Amino acid sequence: MTTQKKTTFKAVDITKAAMFIALMAIGANATAFITVGTVPMTFQTVIAILAGAILGSRLGTFSMIGYTILGLVGAPIFAQFSGGPQVFVSPTFGFILSFILLAFVTGKIVERSNRSLLSYITACMSGLAVNYLFGVTYLYFHMVFVLGLPDISYVATFASMGPFLVKDLVLTGFAASICPQVANAINRRTPLQPEKVAS
Repeated sequence: MTTQKKTTFKAVDITKAAMFIALMAIGANATAFITVGTVPMTFQTVIAILAGAILGSRLGTFSMIGYTILGLVGAPIFAQFSGGPQVFVSPTFGFILSFILLAFVTGKIVERSNRSLLSYITACMSGLAVNYLFGVTYLYFHMVFVLGLPDISYVATFASMGPFLVKDLVLTGFAASICPQVANAINRRTPLQPEKVAS
């Protein structure tokens, strides 16, 4: 007899997702007044990574989808209190989209690991890699095809993200180091009741 995976979220799951959506909004604007070029300095990446590592691939992805949708419909929760469909043409929209994928990747790696410190570090750094590969690629194509800067190279575009990468590497390393404790605290459950299995 096979069992089916759950496809719905409980009220406590929705609450956890909402908590990370709120953290994303705060992280997007806590230091967004500091910019390097046209890119604001934020804490979104590390929060999205934590969402995947702590909530898991399904719920973490759900929270990042919720964050993205709320911002696109007009809630001022993106960097510099921006929001609305005009964000589609923003040079940093690729980073916003990457939060969904990185939360999924980070969560999947954690779920398939032994949840040791090393596995959390691997998962979190993998999520960071997804963020930069997706976000920088989008930024590069935006500058070439939207802004009309055909002479700029992908390497130069990636190099311009150096200050952000250093910041995110430090924050991601710290986040990974506390993930086991935070995950245990947030996902602590009461003793499970025997489940009824349909025959």
